[in-house]
Amino acid sequence: MDSFLIEGGRPLHGEVQISGSKNAVLPILAATLLTAETCVIRRVPDLSDVDFMVKILRSLGAEVTADPGAGTITTRSASIRGFGDYELIRKMRGSICILGPLLARLKTATVSLPGGCVIGTRPIDLHLKGLAALGTHLVVESGYIRCETPQLQGNLVFLGGRAGPTVLGTANILMAATMAEGVTVIESAACEPEVVDLANFLIAMGAKIQGVGSPTITVTGVTELHGAEHEVIPDRIEAGTFACAAAATGGEVTLRGARLDHLGAVLEKLREAGVQLDRTRGALTIRGGPGGGLKPVDVTTMPYSGFPTDMQAQLMALMCLAPGTSILTERIFESRFMHAAELMRLGADIAIEGPSAIVKGGRPLSGAPVMASDLRASAALVIAGLCASGSTQVHRIYHLDRGYERMETKLAALGARISRVPGE
Repeated sequence: MDSFLIEGGRPLHGEVQISGSKNAVLPILAATLLTAETCVIRRVPDLSDVDFMVKILRSLGAEVTADPGAGTITTRSASIRGFGDYELIRKMRGSICILGPLLARLKTATVSLPGGCVIGTRPIDLHLKGLAALGTHLVVESGYIRCETPQLQGNLVFLGGRAGPTVLGTANILMAATMAEGVTVIESAACEPEVVDLANFLIAMGAKIQGVGSPTITVTGVTELHGAEHEVIPDRIEAGTFACAAAATGGEVTLRGARLDHLGAVLEKLREAGVQLDRTRGALTIRGGPGGGLKPVDVTTMPYSGFPTDMQAQLMALMCLAPGTSILTERIFESRFMHAAELMRLGADIAIEGPSAIVKGGRPLSGAPVMASDLRASAALVIAGLCASGSTQVHRIYHLDRGYERMETKLAALGARISRVPGE
C-alpha cells in the first residue's frame, strides 16, 4: 500500500483549486439509473470512490464513459438489472444509494448490505423504514436486501435518527419518491448541501421537488424522468481541510472555487481560533499558524448547518498547535477518534473522555511513522505531518485517495515537501 512521506516545517503558500464534492457526486451518479436517457455529470473528482461507483453502474448494465482529465462522466442506463453484488458494494458504503433508484425504476431490487466502517456503526434502518413507508416489501437475508413493490406510493416518511437526520437515507428516499405515485413528504430530512445538489439534478431530470435544504421535503411523483446535464458542487470538506492545513503551517493559501456559503460553521471556528480569513472576488484566503496567535476552541459536531463531523479530525490536528485546552465533542459517530492515538505518536497531548477529546495544544510535534484509519483521519495526519519537525510517513493513504483528488500534488504546488511512496 502506498504512503506519503512528508518533510515538515514549511508554510503553505499559493492557490489551490477545490475539486467536486465526493459526497455529492456518488448519489448523483446513482440517480442516473432513474432514466434510460443520457446523463452528463461535470466537475467529477478523480477519486477511487468514483471509480467504484462507475464499476457498480456498469455491473448493473449502464453504459458509462469517464473522462477523468475533463472531470466528466456520461451515462446511459437504457437496460439495467436490479442486483447489487456484494463484491462491489462491500468496498464503499455510499453504494447503498443505488437502492432507491433501482426500486423506483424496476420495482424490484436486490442489493448487498454495505460493509462496516471504522468510524462507527452506520445502520441503514432508516433507509429501509422509509422505503417500507413507500409501499416496499423488504426482506433482509443472507447479507442482501431484497425489495419489491407493485408501485411505490407517496407517504409521510420520518427520517430522524439518534444522531440526527440521515444524509444517504434522505438521498435514497428522495430518489425513490421521484417516481412514486402521489405525494411524499420527508420529515427530518438532511439539509446538507450534497442533498440539495442531488435534488437539483433530479429537478433537472424532471422531478417535482420542493423544500430542499429544509427539514421538510415534498416530492410529487412523476411517471418517468429524462436525461440531464449537471455540474457537481465544490467539496466543502476538501476546502476546510486545506484551510486547516494553511492555518496550521502558518502559511497563506487562497481557495479557488469553494462555496463559502457551505462553510459557515467551519469558518466561524477558524475565526475563533485566531485564523485570518479574507474574502476577495469569490475566493477565500487563509492566513495563520503557530506564529499567528492560534487559540484553543471548543466544538461539537452536528448535522448541517452545524460543525461537520467530517472536519473534526482536521480541526483536532490544528488544535494540537494552539496553546491551551480545546474540547472536541463527537455527536455523529461514536468511534471517530482513532486519529487521536496517531497524533499522540507525533507528540500531541490528547485525552479521550467519552464522546469528547481534550486537546492540550502548543507542544511541538516531531515526525514519526503513523497509520491512517479512515479518510478524514488521514487528512488530519497529513496536516500534523506538515507541521512536525523531521519526517512523517503516513501509511494506508488509500483512504485519502477515496476522497481527496491528487492531494499530494496540490500540497506540493503550495510548497509542501510531500511525496507518494509506492507500496510493495
